[in-house]
Amino acid sequence: MSSEGVISKRRYAVGVELSILGLGGVVVMGMDQDEANYIVAEAIVERGVNYFDVAPSYGDGEAEEKLGIALEPYRDQVFLACKTTCRDAEGARQELERSLERLHTEYFDLYQFHSVKTIEEVEQIFAPGGAMELFLEAQDEDLVDHIGFSAHTVEAAVAMMDRFDFDSVLFPINFVCYAQGNFGPQVVEKAREKGVARLALKAMAHTVWPKGEGSDYPKSWYKPTIDPWLAQQALRFTLSEDITAAVGPGDERLFRLALDLAEKYEPLTAEERERLWATTEGLLPIFPREE
Repeated sequence: MSSEGVISKRRYAVGVELSILGLGGVVVMGMDQDEANYIVAEAIVERGVNYFDVAPSYGDGEAEEKLGIALEPYRDQVFLACKTTCRDAEGARQELERSLERLHTEYFDLYQFHSVKTIEEVEQIFAPGGAMELFLEAQDEDLVDHIGFSAHTVEAAVAMMDRFDFDSVLFPINFVCYAQGNFGPQVVEKAREKGVARLALKAMAHTVWPKGEGSDYPKSWYKPTIDPWLAQQALRFTLSEDITAAVGPGDERLFRLALDLAEKYEPLTAEERERLWATTEGLLPIFPREE
């Protein structure tokens, strides 16, 4: 359990520790710059968050631009991760340079292939002229320190780890997806075997929105865990799955809830895990079931 007011950290790599909860760039989308500056400063100074993750697709660059300004006073105190959806080297180079400029930084602590879903994408990344060539060049040029990827299918995640010794994988680790979709444990196991650090997405997701039901959370394409007990158990589940850190929800209200919960984190017991899994009966996971 972390000390009051400070979120604990875990090892990511040699000499690098990350706060168990990270701030995703979606949080600052839709905010004015002063609001973005405030929530970033609060996360770093008051809560001990040092892990930030963003992508150019978040608000068509808005998240990068606002986060870049907000992080300027703290850049040397944080671990900044960015991503690209480009699968070719030329496109990835252009996107990397634009992201560095928007985020007012000379390098990324972690650069990732964003949202890999298919084996075809994996082949494109590793083909001659593929984006992996740019990643390795950028690392040689000290524009990128660590190399990773995010994926939204088990098949693609496993295939990526079979092709390269990545520093980390960013993947949905969610209690409903585990219990009702068998989605996620295969990736954690593979990453553990390969010595790849595990970073988590969608910890506080609940299920798909019921048809016709409106959302009070416009930044959330899924129905989030809103009940305080369930939200706490959901985050505890993810943080108990042998990961380094979880990127928090994009909605600022849910992110602040996640900050409070992360400060009080304790691993789930076997009995608590069983009780949590019982609540998932009949729920649809937000990602398709894996056999």
